[in-house]
Parts: sequence; structure tokens; C-alpha cells
Amino acid sequence: MDIKVIASGSSGNATFISDGVTALLLDAGIPMKNIQAGTGFRLSSVAGCLVTHEHGDHSKAIKDIAKRGIDVYASRGTLDEVGVSGHRFHAVARLEPITVGSFVVLPFDVKHDAADPLGYLLESTATGEKLIYFSDTAYVRYTFSGLTHIIAECNHGKQELRQSVASGAIEPGLAKRIAKNHFSAERLTDFLEANDLSRLKAVYLVHLSDNNSNAGRFRQAVQRKTGAEVYVP
Repeated sequence: MDIKVIASGSSGNATFISDGVTALLLDAGIPMKNIQAGTGFRLSSVAGCLVTHEHGDHSKAIKDIAKRGIDVYASRGTLDEVGVSGHRFHAVARLEPITVGSFVVLPFDVKHDAADPLGYLLESTATGEKLIYFSDTAYVRYTFSGLTHIIAECNHGKQELRQSVASGAIEPGLAKRIAKNHFSAERLTDFLEANDLSRLKAVYLVHLSDNNSNAGRFRQAVQRKTGAEVYVP
């Protein structure tokens, strides 16, 4: 599986993946020119874009993506909130699989302050690999077997969030909102413990907070837990 995190964080999110047969984008929350450069100017090879939710740092470029002839997949709530329609925009439903090229995609619901946010499990019929992608969620209530790649939000740590409040870097109200809507390092550990990691090859930690995270600590903790390669783009 070829995975390239083009952008990650509150300023924008987009990831390019390919199993050698089909290429996809996961979210498109950055300017189109950045997506083009991030894919190595291979945008014409992209078969679809899976969007998690309507917030601009995940959906900014989906109109431009569709204009380039690329199908966009998201929940009905997300498409309605962005205000898009047409034959390039496809509403998907949680726990109802779809096929995009050589990928079987299972959308699943997550918890975030958005209309109808989703995560995605992707299984390649070409390689047999399984990738899970989720971002901007308080928790994931499902478990999965045979995961080979994980792209997961690791937004903050509890101790880092407390330190930010104590130092006055953020208000207590904001800290509560972050905790209720974003995946923490501690919840990621719980997720890893609950899932089958026997085939796991790599973990990508995305959407780290500028103020409330510790990339080195998070990376080491996940490496110890999984024994897999861990990347913090």
C-alpha cells in the first residue's frame, strides 16, 4: 500500500493512497494546487475521494475535485452541509459497503460535532491489505480484524491538554470541546488494544494539535504497543 499524507492538522487534511491498481484521496481539506503537488501530479489517476465530514479542513477542495472528473463519496449529511450535488457526488451510508475500483470501502459512524461524520475501512481486493482511516472523532465504537495499515487521529494527550489549560494557552471550555470531539492518545491506545493487529504493518498519526500534543511521546507509545512502523507526518 502506497500512503502519502499530504497535509494533516487543523489547517487542512488530505491523504493519497494506492494499492497499485486504484488510487484514492482521503479527505480534501487543502487548496487544489497543494493536492495536485501532493499526489505527484498524478491526480488524473485518482478514482475517488472519501470525505469524513463537512468542516473546511477536510472538505475545502471537493468541488474542485469533482470538476476534475473525480467522484466524491461522503454521507448525505456532509454533502448537504457543504451544499454540493450532481453526478460526481455520491452519498454513502454507515455500515453499507461500496466498491471503488479495487477497494471495498466500509463507511462507519464516528462522534464529532458535524452533521454525519464517517470513518472508512478500506480493503484492497488486489493486495488483501486493510486500511482504516478516521479523523476528528471522540471515539470509535467498532472493532476490526486483519488491519494492515492505520491512519488515525491522535489529536491530544490528557496531560498535554491539562498543561495547556494550566498555562492559559487555551480556555477550559475549549479543552472540554476538544476532549468531546477529538481522538486522544489514550483513546488511540484503547483502540489498538481492542483490535486485531496481527497483520499490522504501519500506523500514521494524524491531526495532532499544535498546542496539546507530543509527537515523540505519542509515536513511542504506539510503537511499543504495536511493534509496527509509526509515522507522524
